[in-house]
Amino acid sequence: MATSSNVLQSADGGDSTLGDERWQAPTESPLAVVAHNIRMRYKVMRTDRTLRRGLLGELTRKRRVSVSALRGVSFTTRSGEFVGVIGRNGSGKSTLLRTLAGLESPSSGTVLTSSKPVLLGVNAALIPDLTGAQNIKLGALAMGLTPKRADEIFEEVVELSALGEAIDLPMRTYSSGMGSRLKFAISLAADPSILMIDEALATGDATFAERSKNAMDGMLEKAGTVFLVNHAAQTIESMCSRAIWMERGQVVLDGDAVEVARKYRWFAHNLAQGDEDKAATLLRDATLEGEAQRRASQLLASVPSELVGEDRLPEFEPDPFTKVYDNRSHSPKKSFPSTVFPNAI
Repeated sequence: MATSSNVLQSADGGDSTLGDERWQAPTESPLAVVAHNIRMRYKVMRTDRTLRRGLLGELTRKRRVSVSALRGVSFTTRSGEFVGVIGRNGSGKSTLLRTLAGLESPSSGTVLTSSKPVLLGVNAALIPDLTGAQNIKLGALAMGLTPKRADEIFEEVVELSALGEAIDLPMRTYSSGMGSRLKFAISLAADPSILMIDEALATGDATFAERSKNAMDGMLEKAGTVFLVNHAAQTIESMCSRAIWMERGQVVLDGDAVEVARKYRWFAHNLAQGDEDKAATLLRDATLEGEAQRRASQLLASVPSELVGEDRLPEFEPDPFTKVYDNRSHSPKKSFPSTVFPNAI
């Protein structure tokens, strides 16, 4: 592991210091996760809020639409990499992790993994009436550990979760942060080769964050692979070796964690300040910069050259819905055009 404590220029032009050591992935290692052209569509009911009178109006207010959560995502990850996934709400981060973990089948595309991934999310189910100690054993067994191994890791889980005497209290008395810490500790103690974390570390305090980082470093040193979804780009910047910036279901930029996270932070800062024109320019520049990487990630098919160029830049506007059918006629309708990304269809 290499230290990244040098003073570096921050995304907004200031200086920032990375106090923690950032994980440095090995230069060569076996493939752990391969994603090729993953697409995920959800069919949901949409209510038209336009006032219509009469029974016919009420019957035609709801229409089924198709929402694209992932739009042709491709990348490869090797053993020993610590990959951060960043992006705005609704960009497809959590859907991507659930698809990679095999919890949801993509509408199209291919996912290959070297071993079964373990997905840890803050909404993972626990049994509220059982104590933390009982849930440790139950969780370990559910993850495939033997009863003997479940007993062996018990103290390790208790120490990493830092719950103290609360470990003997029912889970329903825990705060969301305490529950998330316990889930993380159980998952890591099971020694997974591929661990996926969805916002779980954001609920812990500084002490837990340091303990979890050290525990993940130990896993990575054994050539494990970690995916971390977190809204705090600074966390990705300080902990991960690589970052993937997601926007509207597609990969904008994939590369060094510091470089990608800071470009995303500058984009998000301008967006938060209401400067949408500046944010749109930053998004366009990042998309163009990531074009070569996205083309190289297409393992089974290349991107047509006609889809690359200035005329195919993303537009900074809300995603359109695709109308599946109209309740009044039940006839198929054409999709609205999408110019956000070249292959956002």
